[in-house]
Amino acid sequence: MRHWLAKFGNAFRGLRAGVRGQSSFLVHGVIGGLVTAVAFALRLPPIDGCMLLFAIGLVLVAELFNSSIEWLARGLAPGHDERIGRALDIASGAVLVASLFAALIGLLVLGPPLWRALGFA
Repeated sequence: MRHWLAKFGNAFRGLRAGVRGQSSFLVHGVIGGLVTAVAFALRLPPIDGCMLLFAIGLVLVAELFNSSIEWLARGLAPGHDERIGRALDIASGAVLVASLFAALIGLLVLGPPLWRALGFA
């Protein structure tokens, strides 16, 4: 049991380190919270809520992986290294792709019921 508790302790420490000082994670978290609140207000079906939560989670996980790569890069090469710079760019690109797909899912899921709730349909 102690082994599992230690693993969870490590995971929560890593989560705290990955989130602390990361403005992008905060922005994505706030947007995810707003999307979730709108979904609850619109009383969306559970499957729609699950799709939104999955998309939000994917973006937050991508942000954490990006943060871990940034920390690793700083530790391996404190100065400029073109290869590490390229890896950091790719990790940032992964967050961008996840964010764009999450936004698309949000529009597809929230768009029609929000449109109706606002009286446009």
